Amino acid sequence: MAQVEATTERIIGADAETVFDTLADYSGTRGKLLPEHFSEYEVREGGDGEGTLVHWKLQATSKRVRDCLLEVTEPTDGQLVETDRNSSMVTTWVVTPAGEGRSKAVVTTVWNGAGGIGGFFERTFAPKGLGRIYDTLLANLAAEVEGKA
Repeated sequence: MAQVEATTERIIGADAETVFDTLADYSGTRGKLLPEHFSEYEVREGGDGEGTLVHWKLQATSKRVRDCLLEVTEPTDGQLVETDRNSSMVTTWVVTPAGEGRSKAVVTTVWNGAGGIGGFFERTFAPKGLGRIYDTLLANLAAEVEGKA
């Protein structure tokens, strides 16, 4: 099993604190940012950053649906880590300042991929597909916060 990684980033026209707070708002804004690939979104504990337990289903392809139950931690300032209780998947969000009134949001997801030929296809195509999904989410995030700061 090889580790599979998908990373997406975007410069957003809002300060880092606003962007981070919007991402960490699982009980409010986060659910509105999710593209159609996400369903059954539900906050089960907490709702604001560290200590949140959130559930969703992620449909990466027409045949592949991942049932996710994520524990949220904030190991450092500007960092949210979502660790899936149902798999090896870990998604890390990092928001840093990128000049006056701007920030850089980077999302990286890693998981243990399958072996064999299926694993080859997973390592080849899954990062691109997940990248497109997260690119849409980051675009939704930018639309949500730009002009509100």
